[in-house]
Amino acid sequence: MNDGFSFPPNPYLLLTPGPLTTTATVKAAMLRDWCTWDEDYNRLVEEIRREVTALATSDPGYTSVLLQGSGTFGVEAAVTTAVPEEGELLVVANGAYGRRIHEIARRGRIPASLLDFGELAAPEPERIASEIKRHPRISHVALVHCETTTGMLNPAGAVGRVVKDAGRVFILDAMSSLGGIPFDAAAIGADFLVSSANKCIQGVPGFSFVVARRSELEKTRGRARSLSLDLHDQWETMEKQGGKWRFTSPTHVVRAFRQALVELEAEGGVTARHARYRENGRILVEGMEALGFRPLLPAFLRSPIITAFHRPEHEGYEFGRFYRLLKEKGFVIYPGKVTETETFRIGHIGDVHPQDMRRLLQAVEKSMYWVRA
Repeated sequence: MNDGFSFPPNPYLLLTPGPLTTTATVKAAMLRDWCTWDEDYNRLVEEIRREVTALATSDPGYTSVLLQGSGTFGVEAAVTTAVPEEGELLVVANGAYGRRIHEIARRGRIPASLLDFGELAAPEPERIASEIKRHPRISHVALVHCETTTGMLNPAGAVGRVVKDAGRVFILDAMSSLGGIPFDAAAIGADFLVSSANKCIQGVPGFSFVVARRSELEKTRGRARSLSLDLHDQWETMEKQGGKWRFTSPTHVVRAFRQALVELEAEGGVTARHARYRENGRILVEGMEALGFRPLLPAFLRSPIITAFHRPEHEGYEFGRFYRLLKEKGFVIYPGKVTETETFRIGHIGDVHPQDMRRLLQAVEKSMYWVRA
């Protein structure tokens, strides 16, 4: 029952890596109020925990915990809970989100080193192995799977093998990959995998979650540097009290996420969603290249999540104007985040389909005409 409420049409598609365009049915799920203590709601939380764990891995040795806040909150909870006082974190970075993990460690007074490959190169497993060997105090290694600064898909499996061969703990930021790219957390060696409601699963912003190897999570009791971001205590409360959160949970967002999981399954699961995202990206890149735009990365480094493009050479181009013209035509894109060159980014995820990419290309062509004028 929605008391006669109807949704106004979306004025534009969000072509971003999250928040993103959601279905009307995901939004409609938020129209009901839920009590955080109610057993029906707690059962819903337990269903979600089981489903996101299964989405990440088929290994029965994993568990999951939901956390209030954005994806960065989840990453901070994992990092500041997992690394012990006597340990050290190695952050493998090639973009803004990898460097953010290093800043999280610094703020948490966790000994950490940064192995930065620059923004246009993939991490090299051999160099990571060498770094671990030279610094035996390193206990944990962190990597961003899909670095949306550039749209690069990092070699998580190869990095994970190096980390596990060295007997270290692997923290994977899978914010923009889980639910949209097929992989298995256990197979790639991820001990802590962090993601968010409003990415490839296509929910709305409001909470993050960590899928963790149970044996590693159990070791973290008392390690957390924060009360609200204590991953172990949040997990233990959910385990012992059947889905209860320690503090007020984002009930409406959780309900929307449950609906998003139903819709992911109905689409055909991660394999089908990955195929749609790839097709969106293919149409986008081919069309943009035909209009004279150059992707930032070579094809073999690009993810199916978001594509960064070089600033066009057209005289009179200015991103703010280009952005406004596209928004007027029903599309919102992302500014660039690369420090080495001027770019802009276009996401292919969310409730976005190949026909939407074709409409976008028509809008880009018309907008560039006015930008040049």
